[in-house]
Amino acid sequence: MKLDKSKKILIVGLGLLGGSYAQSLTRQGYYVTAITRKQSTIDYAVEHDLITKGSAFVDPELIKEANLIVFALYPHVFVEWIKQNGHLIQPKTVITDVTGVKECIVYDIQAMLPDGVEFIAAHPMAGKETAGVEYADEKIFRNANYIVVPTEKNSLDTVELCGDLGETLGFREISVLSPKKHDQMIAFLSQLTHCIAVSLMCACDAPDLERYTGDSFRDLTRIANINDEMWSELFLSNRETLLSEMDNYRESFEKLYNTIKNGDREEMREMMRLSTARRKKFDKKA
Repeated sequence: MKLDKSKKILIVGLGLLGGSYAQSLTRQGYYVTAITRKQSTIDYAVEHDLITKGSAFVDPELIKEANLIVFALYPHVFVEWIKQNGHLIQPKTVITDVTGVKECIVYDIQAMLPDGVEFIAAHPMAGKETAGVEYADEKIFRNANYIVVPTEKNSLDTVELCGDLGETLGFREISVLSPKKHDQMIAFLSQLTHCIAVSLMCACDAPDLERYTGDSFRDLTRIANINDEMWSELFLSNRETLLSEMDNYRESFEKLYNTIKNGDREEMREMMRLSTARRKKFDKKA
């Protein structure tokens, strides 16, 4: 199943990611509407040609006309929205999301949906250290990765549609993972890295450090400029898996600590060589 221009797309939650989806899809000629909490957000999105129309309340007509609904909400808000309003979604509608955790919500949401409505989870691995529709920028999807997260309840056609959405938005690589595998990968690749950045920024309160730093510190701590409401929820929603990855990291850090403490330069260099070899695989290709 392809994402053709006949499909009407509704975005629920018009922040950075929802706004960036809207910007990209509208520019490419798709019919895009939105539901979000603030009328000022809808006004901005219409004025800047991100959407055709929208509502600051749950509008049954917008939901009824949509063929594809993208939920760009915090996990607990997404679940609550479906509890309260899922009955308004029409049969044959496909819904997807952008949330950063899956196991704790996917199965519950699939169980709550009306017959004939299919939820296919997805995770765009893209973002900024800013929030709000005014920062919408479809360029964040270029050279980024996109993960489709199906369960046994998803049809092959819907998995294909979700992947096609990622391609349409401009993502570099589309992958498919189960909810469990997704949360394991995200615990290491995203959540742990944010934990490290936050911990590093909290480790020293010496004044005027910003006057002396180089790019290495700025690059390493870029994501420490963090949305505490969202990320604390993501950490706790994936608690056991994240704690396991933090334990693994602590062991690796302790190993490096001991090479320095004991003057074991060869072991230190071996870790650095391994680090260099693995890091090269992550370089983005234009």
